[in-house]
Amino acid sequence: MSEPEEPAQSTGAPGTSESGASQSDEGVAADPACARQGWWARMTGALQLRKNGTLRENLESVLAYDEGMDATFSPEERVLLSNILRLREVRIEDVMIPRADIDAVDASVPLGKLLEIFHESGHSRMPVYNETLDDPRGMVHIKDLLGFFSDALIDTGVQSAQDDGGEPAGDLADDGAAVFEPRRIDVTRPLSELKLIRPVLFVPPSMPAADLMAKMQASRVQMALVIDEYGGTDGLVSLEDLVETVVGDIEDEHDEDEEPMITIQSDGRWVADARVTVEDAEEELGADFDIGDMAEEVDTLGGLLFTLVGRVPVRGELISARSLPGFEFEILDADPRRIKRLRITRKRHDRVNPEARRRPKRAAAEPQDAA
Repeated sequence: MSEPEEPAQSTGAPGTSESGASQSDEGVAADPACARQGWWARMTGALQLRKNGTLRENLESVLAYDEGMDATFSPEERVLLSNILRLREVRIEDVMIPRADIDAVDASVPLGKLLEIFHESGHSRMPVYNETLDDPRGMVHIKDLLGFFSDALIDTGVQSAQDDGGEPAGDLADDGAAVFEPRRIDVTRPLSELKLIRPVLFVPPSMPAADLMAKMQASRVQMALVIDEYGGTDGLVSLEDLVETVVGDIEDEHDEDEEPMITIQSDGRWVADARVTVEDAEEELGADFDIGDMAEEVDTLGGLLFTLVGRVPVRGELISARSLPGFEFEILDADPRRIKRLRITRKRHDRVNPEARRRPKRAAAEPQDAA
C-alpha cells in the first residue's frame, strides 16, 4: 500500500503553521498577533511586485496593490499615507497663501483698531509690516494682545482704587464693589510702541514643505513669510497649512461653513463646489449620474474625482471615466491638498434640460386625472 501524499507545504508566509496548514479566519480575528501576521503577508506579497525597487517605491506599490484587494487600508488611510509619501515633492509655493490674500496690519495700527481687525478676520496671528508687505517686521498674536489688555485692566483698576483711597481693584473685594475701568486704557497707542511683535521665519518659495515643518517645530514659530528672489513678500505659510497637506482641511469653531453649491450655466454645463455631496449631484444632474459601487466609498464630488484618478488632479485637467461615460469633469480650482471647484459637462450630443429630465419623475408620483 502506498503511503498517502504529504500536504503541500506553504511558502513560509506568516500566518501559517509549521505543517503548512493555514490558520482559520476565526483564529486570525481572535488573535491580534495573527491579524498582524496576515497583514504582513499581504504586504510582503505586494512587495514581490517590486523586488528591485526602493522602499518608497515598494510602499507606493503596496498602496496601489491594496486598493484593489480586500482593503487592508481604508480609503482615508490610503490618502494619508499617499500624502505623506508625496510630501517631499511639495514646495512652499504650492501651499502658501498668495500675497493678494494675506491679512496683515501696519505697525502703526492703534490697539483698538487692531483688536477690531482680529475680531473681524478670525485669525490668531497676523503679519506686521511697515508701510508695505515688502518691509515685514514680524507678527502679532491675539494671546499677546489680550494679555496686554488684561494686564492694563488690572493695573488701571488697582491705580484707580488707590487714588480713591479704597481697596485695590486688582484684589477684588468680597462685595464685588471694586470694578475695572477699561476707559483708562489708551487704545490709540500704536502697535509699534509695545513689545507685542514676535519674529517670523523667512523662506524661499522653492523650500520643501517638509523642511519648513521641521524648522517650525524646532524654532517654535508657526508663521513664515515667503520671500521672492528680489526680496519682496510673495506669500505666507502657517504650520496649519503644512499639516493640511497631509491630513486635509482643518477647520475650527470660527471657520465659516459655506453651503456647497452646484449651479447650471447658460451653456448647459454645471459649476460645482467639490464639497457637493454625490446625492445632491445626482439630484441635479439626473439619474444617469450613477457612480455605482463607489457610492459606498465616496461622499463628495471631490472625493469621487480623487478616487477615479488616484490623486489630486491639477487645475485645468479634464477627467473622463468609463464608470460615468456621459460626463466630463474639468478642474477649475485646486491645490496640492484638495479639489475646490469643477465644471461638469454632459458629453451626450442630445443634451436635455435638467429640469425636463426631472419632470417625468415627479409627474409619475402625481395622481392621474380621471378620464
